[in-house]
Amino acid sequence: MEKKQQLINFWKEKLKLRDIELKAFNEIKRENFILKENKEEAYHDTPLPLLRGKTISQPTTVMIMTLALDLMPGEKVFEIGTGSGYQAAITAHIIGKKGKLVSTEVIPELVQFAKTNLMKSNIDNVTVLEEDGSNGCKDLAPYDKIIITAACSKFPEPLLEQLKPGGIIVGPVGDENEQEMVKGVKGKDGKLELYFLGPFLFTPMYGKYGFID
Repeated sequence: MEKKQQLINFWKEKLKLRDIELKAFNEIKRENFILKENKEEAYHDTPLPLLRGKTISQPTTVMIMTLALDLMPGEKVFEIGTGSGYQAAITAHIIGKKGKLVSTEVIPELVQFAKTNLMKSNIDNVTVLEEDGSNGCKDLAPYDKIIITAACSKFPEPLLEQLKPGGIIVGPVGDENEQEMVKGVKGKDGKLELYFLGPFLFTPMYGKYGFID
């Protein structure tokens, strides 16, 4: 676990993560959310392959997005792109038993993989839905925070409508080849105040408001 501790030490210095975020990373086993053949690389600070050409983000990317969300215990969060469930697990740990995470994924194999991984990690405050997350999930809205883990050309309008005033949305915005990580804070007037967190590269979002139908 030397590499895991090295990451924690690096983030303490460079990212100024809160204790609640560092605790989540320390207690959630990334090795439970990757393919068996990549177990040795669980704490390398790199993305790793998953199923159907998808990847699990590198740990630093996960924690940058987590920090930007400014999660608090008891919050309701919506996620697009469950993947293997790792970001969901980190988020769920921080919002705690009184919090709720609704996560969507369009690839059936990943839906099942994520559900298995979350169960293995004793996380029971996450609902994984196999559907187009770019439409949000109106039935369970509004949300305190929204996280998008796939590239989008802009934040989808349904998500902004389902975000509470004062809420935060975070995701990679740009084209299919390059994106900027954007944090939006929704004002009482419904407008977003935007913060730009640097360049990233994510696989394209699927769905009505994505790059791929």
